[in-house]
Amino acid sequence: MSPPDQAAAPPAPPSTLLHILGVSFGIAGAVGGTVGAGILRTPGLVTAQLGSGPLIVAAWVAGALYALLGALAVAELGASLPRAGGWTVYARRALGDQAGFTVGWIDWVGHCAGLAWVAVTIGDYTIGLLPALPVGSKAVALLVLVGFALIQQLGLEAGSLSQKILSLGKAIAFLGLITACFLHAPLRDLAGLAEPLLDAAEPAEPIAASGISLGIGVVFAMQAVITTYDGWHSPIYFAEEFAEPSSDLPRSLVGGVLSVAGLYLLVNLALLRLLPVSRIAGSVLPLADAAEVIFGAWSAQLIVVLALISSFGLVNAVVMGAPRILFGLSRDGLFLPQFAAVSASGTPVLGLVVTTASAGLLVIFGDFTILLGIASFLYVLLYLSGITALVLLRWREPDLERPFRDPGYPISAAIVWLGSFAFLVAAIRNDTANSAGALGLILLSFPLHRLTRRLTPSPPA
Repeated sequence: MSPPDQAAAPPAPPSTLLHILGVSFGIAGAVGGTVGAGILRTPGLVTAQLGSGPLIVAAWVAGALYALLGALAVAELGASLPRAGGWTVYARRALGDQAGFTVGWIDWVGHCAGLAWVAVTIGDYTIGLLPALPVGSKAVALLVLVGFALIQQLGLEAGSLSQKILSLGKAIAFLGLITACFLHAPLRDLAGLAEPLLDAAEPAEPIAASGISLGIGVVFAMQAVITTYDGWHSPIYFAEEFAEPSSDLPRSLVGGVLSVAGLYLLVNLALLRLLPVSRIAGSVLPLADAAEVIFGAWSAQLIVVLALISSFGLVNAVVMGAPRILFGLSRDGLFLPQFAAVSASGTPVLGLVVTTASAGLLVIFGDFTILLGIASFLYVLLYLSGITALVLLRWREPDLERPFRDPGYPISAAIVWLGSFAFLVAAIRNDTANSAGALGLILLSFPLHRLTRRLTPSPPA
């Protein structure tokens, strides 16, 4: 039975979003937008850099704290400015129309690139699981995009329900494998220094590096961890659609980070209990190795299914969120007015069509090594823009109504800002080509903004 406020609500006018979401959707959106196939690979990368159980756990805890500090800062922005569109809303308010358009543009492009990559990943996994299918992996990827777009076309309630189901299924699948690891494994020393109990002939565990080599390892490990936590901000794209955004949005952001952090820590603790550090460090897919120990011949299929479940929830979250970036730009007068149209069931239809089509083109023609390098740079730049907006609004608009205030400000904001800035500097030094591509997309936003201003009414005051 629908809640009373939904049952009594009149049909929405063409350009009005519905206001029916709650905390359960917000947490499901954060989990769905964060936990993907990356957690299958990242534990091996982190372990290879750090080499000891306590350092590995500390890295994942540090990543969780970084994400939590960011969530608290963004919760203040979202509760103060509960409008659809995400980061563009805060950039426009603090820095003006050009900054708002640029941030919205790079946010949407990053969403499309990430969406295409996940869809192709699903296609590859599906063909690996079902090699007899008469179509190729890219065809499967396109069908996945169209299928999830059709779900979103049904409306906000259908999109919300699908996200809750997919995120719950993802959590159950991971928790099932985690439980199997703990039940199957002997007790192990997290430092990795005790004699392995699993196999008396197994080589000794590596001891963590020290000094300069350890410092470099920590940097690379934290880059991998922070990238795996990316997506915690997913609820901000729906700020306007929460029934009580002043309370629902902060709870969704914080609850989402804590849920993801708990899952990631359990994954790593389960791996450390079941496998030697040396095996985790040398593995491309440590969870696949864990499944092989537990389930034997069925392990490969099990991990493919787990990767598919994880990826479906991520696709749904991005297909649902990206059109709201275009809606926010359009409704604020920064993009073509046609993109502000919303169906009676609460879907920004034109934004959905353009997002799906753009991701589809990237599936067919995109180079994903380049796309992902560019997208990771853009994502961190968005965090930097959000924290900058928070600081400027605290200074310029001290009387702005703030239903939620970041309890750690200004220290928490400074940590996230400096961390994001350091990540960008490292990316420019170590991945110059992709960083240049990201900067090129930013520069492209300037002529695009001038073009759209010619075709768009003056933005609302």
